[in-house]
Amino acid sequence: MSAPKIILYTNRICPWAHRAHIVLAELGLPFEEVTIDLDTPREPWYLEVNPRGLVPSLSYNGEIITESAIVSQFLADAHPSHLVPPSNTPEGALQRARIAFFADTYASKVAPHYNTALRGATAEDRKAAGEAFVAAIKKEIEPLLYPGLEGKTHGPFFGGSDKLTLVEVLFGSFLIRLHAFAKPEYDLLDAGLLESLAELKNFSRWAEATKDHPSVKAIFPEKVAAERTKAKLASVRK
Repeated sequence: MSAPKIILYTNRICPWAHRAHIVLAELGLPFEEVTIDLDTPREPWYLEVNPRGLVPSLSYNGEIITESAIVSQFLADAHPSHLVPPSNTPEGALQRARIAFFADTYASKVAPHYNTALRGATAEDRKAAGEAFVAAIKKEIEPLLYPGLEGKTHGPFFGGSDKLTLVEVLFGSFLIRLHAFAKPEYDLLDAGLLESLAELKNFSRWAEATKDHPSVKAIFPEKVAAERTKAKLASVRK
């Protein structure tokens, strides 16, 4: 089977587009990368590729696929690997259900607190939102990472895997930003956030392994991302 012709329309500063880079790296698929300028109106030619003007967009043998989670799922399904078992097996169907529930839980129960922490106008606001973020992770995420594996030796990734899964593809770009933006030199999140997260055994192990994985950190421009985020937040607060 010949390799598919893949064009990834992306911008490396975007955490959503970052997902596509992670899954392509894990699958070892060659691709052409086209950078889309996110600071200017989209060119008419790109709006023909993706009328929403967002990144990432994927051209796969001429078929256009958009939205980062859909792009990631499509590639994982089209190229069976360690990321997720085939969907036509009970194991694969169950794993997809667990991944979908995890993703929905993080997006609905946890991410809003993180966004509030980033947007906090004062240090007190960021601290309060950060505490709510940690509490939500403890309640909602800790039990989902390694169910039934307490006291057993297992890998650091979702479900005890020793290799990245589709969960890390979906959340790796956000975990690496969380740890970067919590560094004191960027002054974006409460200074005590990482210390609080370190007390969450499952989450801290998972997040550390994910953010340090080569496929996750390969394209992350930490300083540029932090400075851009800080500038955008300052503009919103004005």
